[in-house]
Amino acid sequence: YLNADSKGFIRENLIRCLSPSTRLINQVLELQHTLDDLSAGVDAVKEENLKLKSENQVLGQYIENLMSASSVFQTTDTKSKRK
Repeated sequence: YLNADSKGFIRENLIRCLSPSTRLINQVLELQHTLDDLSAGVDAVKEENLKLKSENQVLGQYIENLMSASSVFQTTDTKSKRK
């Protein structure tokens, strides 16, 4: 069983032994995986954002309906009462 330090040491030594083009290919692949992970994270955040926007619209409409149904929030039109 190898601990994390041993694995890191072995990995670094293997990388040193690889040709420059192989190292570049490995770096590109690693960056592609990182980009894929970041893209998935962005997609998840976008989806959550859309969900929250929709919930906010529903709540906003609900609040408007409550306010319009309550006499406390009704506007008084003094001109129409005078007539």
